[in-house]
This record gives sequence, structure tokens and C-alpha cells, in this order.
Amino acid sequence: MADGQGSGGAMIALGVVCAVLGAVAAAFGAWLQHRGVTAVGRTHPAALLRNPAWRLGVLVLTACTVLQALALALAPVTVVTPIVVLALPILTVLNGPRDPLTRVAVAAVTLAVAVFVTLTARDAKPATIPPDTVLDAGQLVGIIVVSLVAVAAFAQGIARSAALAVAAGVGYGLVAVLIKDVLHADGLPWLSVLATVLAFATAAWLVQHAYASGPPDVVVGCQTAANPVVATGLGMTVLGEAPALDLPTLAACGATAIAGIAVLAVRRDSLTGARATPSSNSPGRPAAWSGTAATGPGPRRASTPRPTRPS
Repeated sequence: MADGQGSGGAMIALGVVCAVLGAVAAAFGAWLQHRGVTAVGRTHPAALLRNPAWRLGVLVLTACTVLQALALALAPVTVVTPIVVLALPILTVLNGPRDPLTRVAVAAVTLAVAVFVTLTARDAKPATIPPDTVLDAGQLVGIIVVSLVAVAAFAQGIARSAALAVAAGVGYGLVAVLIKDVLHADGLPWLSVLATVLAFATAAWLVQHAYASGPPDVVVGCQTAANPVVATGLGMTVLGEAPALDLPTLAACGATAIAGIAVLAVRRDSLTGARATPSSNSPGRPAAWSGTAATGPGPRRASTPRPTRPS
């Protein structure tokens, strides 16, 4: 019995490591793909495929997907999905600039995730999805995603980007739960397989359009806030993984992490807007966000000298 608990704890620990590496890959992939989208200036697939930064971002995000699938194979959904939140603090470190407020927010998000994962790793139990609930979960998530896309259709700028990113995060949250079902179900659950492919493709498409409308910090922030909320909620309800968790403490951790994410996304946007210069579009850095398109500050108009009056 003790050996079983020890091996189970080791598998959960390995799953946590995979999830952390997945969060790192998610941050680097988002950074690269945003560079690609802003360099191309549109989201047409053929144009994006010609951009080396975007293609590298696809490879990094593919590695992220593999790592997250391994994490889900080794540990409960309620343990590993909140770790994706760490992608935003990592992206904040990648992007810069940073001030004391962003450093406090990075620390708060990291600490909240660490406490949340520690508690869920201690009490969560692996489980599978009952077949009759897969369709219900997919329908609920589908309604939320369609509603958010409708909001984005009537919005512009950061509001549009945020709505699309939240919709993508909701889709990815469902993907995490469905992958868990595919990996642990008896036989191959074709409904979950098809739903996984559809949800993943839809979420990936929404992310690209979110990058075209807003800065990467806002996109990653909204996406990484919605993803674990949906996945953890489904894990606790649909999967029944956490019957004995300390819900008030977990809710406090979740609220702290979401507040930190909001601070990082908003503060980062204000910092890049305040410090945007023509040199910020150098190849080594992502383009600065100017508020309407992630292309950096526009060129200055040449001043025309006033004609002098004849004396």
C-alpha cells in the first residue's frame, strides 16, 4: 500500500515537472508566434507559414502540447492544469520592461500556483469521464466559446483580443479534460478523440486572431486564466477528482493568481506603450504594442518648413 502511494506520488511529481516545462514552452511559443503574426501583419495561413518565427513557435507549442499530455497522463487534471498560469510570468520576464508592481505580481502568481498545486497534489484522486458527460461538457464549453466569439465580433483592439483569448483558453481547458479521458479510458473513446481535435483546432485558430488584435501579454494572460479555471472546474465536477479539497483555500489561491494575471497583462501593456520606440522593432525583441496594431510606433511625418514672408 505504501509502495503504491509512493509510486503514485512520484508519478504526480513527474507530471508536475512536465507541466512546468510545458508552461515554459507555452511562453516561448506565444512570444515567437506573436512576433510572426505582427511581422506578417495578417493571419492568413500561407503568409504565416513563410515566417520563420511563427514556424518555430508552432514547433515549440507542439512540444508544449506533448509535455502537457504527458503531465495529464501522470497526474490529475486539478493538479497539472493550473501550472499553465506560469506561462504569463515567464512571458513577462522574456518581454520586459519590468517595474516593482510587475515583480510583485509575478511573485504572487507563482506563489498562488505553487500553493494550489501542493494542495491538489495531496488530495486529488485520478478519475475518468463517464461517457454520458462528455457531450454535456462539450456543449457547455461550445456555448461559452460561441458567446465570446460573438462579443469579439463587435469589439475592437484589446477588448476583441481579450474575448478571443478567453474563448481559446476555455477551449484548451476542455482539451485538457478530454485528453485525460482519452489516456485513461478503457478502449478508445472516439467521441472524446473527435472533440479533442475540434476543440484544439478551434482554440488554436482563436489564439492567432487574438494575437492580431492585441499584445501577447493580454492574450496569454486571458488564455492562461480561463484554461485552468475551466479544466479545474471540470476536473472537480465532471471527473470528481477532488472530493475532499480545501475549497476556500483553493479559491483564494485562484483569485490571487487571476488578480496577478490581470496586473501583469494591464501593466505590461502600459509599460510597452510608454516606452515604445522605433528601436523596439529590432529582430531580437517582439514588436511594441501601439494600441491598434502590434507593429510598434508608426513613422513620424516629415515636418514641412513654413514659407517665409518676403521682407
